[in-house]
Amino acid sequence: SKTVPVGGYRPNAFGLHDVHGNVSEWTLDCLDTGYVGAPNDGAPVTSGDCVNNRIARGGGFAEEPARVRSAARSAGPQITRQRGLGFRVARAL
Repeated sequence: SKTVPVGGYRPNAFGLHDVHGNVSEWTLDCLDTGYVGAPNDGAPVTSGDCVNNRIARGGGFAEEPARVRSAARSAGPQITRQRGLGFRVARAL
């Protein structure tokens, strides 16, 4: 029910801290029919109504514990602004 300091927990197996739990994260994926026919190479799903149904993953500090996991998905307009919704900057190496 609250945010925690960065690095407040042990890193995961990849050495990453804080990969979920403080806020839900916008993704590049658009709402589709589920995982049927989704790319299996890690590419985002960019078909469908991306303006009104962008995918957010995970749960924020105000969510029930069952929602605070990377597999939890929700969809909403890409202009949505909420205090428990953010994004993660990443780059391919």
